[in-house]
Amino acid sequence: MKTEFNWDDTRVFLAIARTGTLSGAAAQLEMGIATISRRLDRLEKSLGVPLFSRHQSGYRLTDDGEGMLERAEALEYAGLAFSETAKLQGNIAGLVRIATSDNLATHFILPSLKEFLEKHPDLRVEVLSGVQSVNLHRRDADIAIRMVRPDVGNLTIKRLGTVGFGVYGAKAYVDDLNGLPGGLLLSEAQYVGWPESHQHLPAARWITRMLRGRPCRVEANTLVAQVSAVSAGLGLGILPHFMARKNGLQCVQPDTGADQALWMVMHSDLAGSRRVRAIADHMIEIFDEYKQQLTMP
Repeated sequence: MKTEFNWDDTRVFLAIARTGTLSGAAAQLEMGIATISRRLDRLEKSLGVPLFSRHQSGYRLTDDGEGMLERAEALEYAGLAFSETAKLQGNIAGLVRIATSDNLATHFILPSLKEFLEKHPDLRVEVLSGVQSVNLHRRDADIAIRMVRPDVGNLTIKRLGTVGFGVYGAKAYVDDLNGLPGGLLLSEAQYVGWPESHQHLPAARWITRMLRGRPCRVEANTLVAQVSAVSAGLGLGILPHFMARKNGLQCVQPDTGADQALWMVMHSDLAGSRRVRAIADHMIEIFDEYKQQLTMP
């Protein structure tokens, strides 16, 4: 006999799915392990399906559990949106997490926050930068600024602009290439390239076409590292104009066809949140202000 479904038990389901253990879920939700176990049992009985298989190492989602995960996350976001709606008449306050790359955080986002936060003293911002991806559906972040447009999920997406890429090198390295018989030939140069895991990037594909089967002697998986390698004279690089310009690199070819659109992404249920909307509007304003710096050599 099924018991009545209690939607709040989905919090227990999500906590176990994310931590893999009852003790981890208990710590996350600040409940006792016995309570966690009892509420999971109640949820499975109300749904009539087993959500986890129990193993010595912890709890793993069953096929039924995997199928329920997205719907449980939707319930979580609906609850969050309900809570946010109640605060719409209040001040803009709370924490907003922005996930982005190191270079965008360093050059544009972080320098813009002082004046913005002075206008909103009750707002806090956490900038999560790096190469690792974040899951907006699991609330790893509230907003993501990225150069890859997601195509799945309940997301609100806005294009912020275009990041222009060109061929750049250290002055000494470019001078050496110019001194070769026949002058600078891009097809004969060494390049700082991307590893195999990043070959889908337009810049990586451009280098592959130019090398015609030759390997890159140096590869790096972040733009910051690539700028450092190019600055050290290890080869030419396909780099964003704004980063290369700031590091004093010499532009060899301004247009490579490797430009990438810049997107702002947030979960649709958070689009009405005043704290998230305030940050989103600020991001739109900042990247509009720097649109030319992003695009032009």
